[in-house]
Amino acid sequence: MHVFFAQRSSSRVPGITDRGLIPHPIRKAAVVGGALMGSGIATALALSKIPVILKEVDSKQLDAGIRKIHANLKNRASSGKITEEEARRSIALVKGVLDYEDFYNVDIVIEAVTENIPLKQKIFYELEQACPSHCILATNTSSIDLEVIGANIKSQDRLIGAHFFSPAHVMRLLEIVRTNKTSLQTIVDLLGLSKSLKKVPVVVKSSPGFAVNRVFFPYGMGAHLLADLGVDPYRIDAVIKSFGMPMGPFRMADLGGFQTGILVGKIWLQAYPDRVYASQLMNLMYNDKRLGESSGKGYYNYHGSRKEHPAPELKQYLDRSRKLSGLSPPDKIADITDQEITEMIFFPVINEACRVLEEKVVISSSDLDIASVLGMAFPAYRGGIAFWGDHIGAGYIFSKLLNWTNMYGNFFKPSEALEKCATQKIPLAQLPLQGASRL
Repeated sequence: MHVFFAQRSSSRVPGITDRGLIPHPIRKAAVVGGALMGSGIATALALSKIPVILKEVDSKQLDAGIRKIHANLKNRASSGKITEEEARRSIALVKGVLDYEDFYNVDIVIEAVTENIPLKQKIFYELEQACPSHCILATNTSSIDLEVIGANIKSQDRLIGAHFFSPAHVMRLLEIVRTNKTSLQTIVDLLGLSKSLKKVPVVVKSSPGFAVNRVFFPYGMGAHLLADLGVDPYRIDAVIKSFGMPMGPFRMADLGGFQTGILVGKIWLQAYPDRVYASQLMNLMYNDKRLGESSGKGYYNYHGSRKEHPAPELKQYLDRSRKLSGLSPPDKIADITDQEITEMIFFPVINEACRVLEEKVVISSSDLDIASVLGMAFPAYRGGIAFWGDHIGAGYIFSKLLNWTNMYGNFFKPSEALEKCATQKIPLAQLPLQGASRL
């Protein structure tokens, strides 16, 4: 019930949607980058009957992107979600290009290339020159601060984040990221587009990782810390899956790919150096060309299919990573319970959620709840990450984190916001405590 009402309220943004602004229609769109995310975004636009240009750097990558869109639409038709005729009409709305010549009359362009800051900065400089003056300049970045991406453009009022979740034509969440210079009209326009795309929007403030990925960056790190302490990664995945997640953190890392995982890990290390846990496990496998599911081997092995199988060779990487970690596992680590595994992975996530709420990155805890459910597949029956945190109790979470901080370091250090909630017996849902205007 909580998730239902949170979803209904996320599109009502105080100070933005109550100003009488009407969304401008999106008659034509463009997507830069045709890999997994870009092709998914283009598919979503085409399914909503919006003509879309897909740009790539060469014919090989462009053809691959178009094929992905074809496959997306074919899968939708074969599963009965759309008809064959609707699939044909959708693909007819997609045009592949290798330059910006056709960008002269687009209403929105969404950049969806790899998380490479210089590349994104170059693209946005080019887009400002190629697109009309009213065009929304959007990025699908999942973690980079928008002010960094748009550092070389003048049209700061049109810069906004349109963070889709993979697969973009299926996942319902759209994280709308604003800077201090993004115009209200641009935000309203993107809220209008989210409605056309049948997405659930959550408006957030720009900062490294935004809301969803920032809150969940400790999720994978906590799992790796446990693995470096001596806990079996496959047991960790099984425990987290039984908690209600669709897959465990190691299987999810395989799905996302190690190249992306390592790049994003560097962003977290730079943005939040005081509270990251930098395991060497993924790096060790990456150096041996184990890249995740796409390469057929990662934490698991994949024998020509998407079905994961335990990898016997993982033990050698675990042994090396544990030696490099410098951690001193307690004698009782072999006796760790499923509940302790769950808490050591999710309590740091709740801790980061408290920081995000206190910093007013999101408008309300209910926005964070719906974002965690729709963006990270946190089990809906638990109500979302902040709602679940209040169910557990700030005092209990604080005491456990404090104990682990003394044992394992600052990765677990409780935030000031969580400490205040614990000591003053205040629900997390009431953050930020100072009561100032949000966003």
